[in-house]
Amino acid sequence: MAPRDLKNNIIVNPVLHSDPADNTAAVGVVQDHRSSKSHTYVIHAGALVDADATFTALLEESDASGSGFTAVADEFMLGTEANASFQFDGDNTVKTIGYIGYKRYTRLTITPAGNAGAASFSAVCIEQPNVRGTVN
Repeated sequence: MAPRDLKNNIIVNPVLHSDPADNTAAVGVVQDHRSSKSHTYVIHAGALVDADATFTALLEESDASGSGFTAVADEFMLGTEANASFQFDGDNTVKTIGYIGYKRYTRLTITPAGNAGAASFSAVCIEQPNVRGTVN
């Protein structure tokens, strides 16, 4: 692989896409980080119609894929959940939050508040695979 090749050195996993017209939380697909060394969630806010809505990001971790999820401690995040969150005037913005913890699984949840109009947002998780022979 070429030294400037990002495309062949990452894996992009779908996490969630939501078009809520209310305050229902969007819980993302659980991400398994067993064979990767770095993880970054990328959140894209599309059209946010309601004039006072907020959208709060929550990153959770667990040793099991189906249970035991707890909020990630700040020391295991690159960035903050507050900075990964967005509000009504953040149309077409991109936010990121990285995970540097030691649990095998993570999941991202985005919870609207004050959202009575249409909204659109999505997220992916970008992983850097653990490849034998690479330097960490």
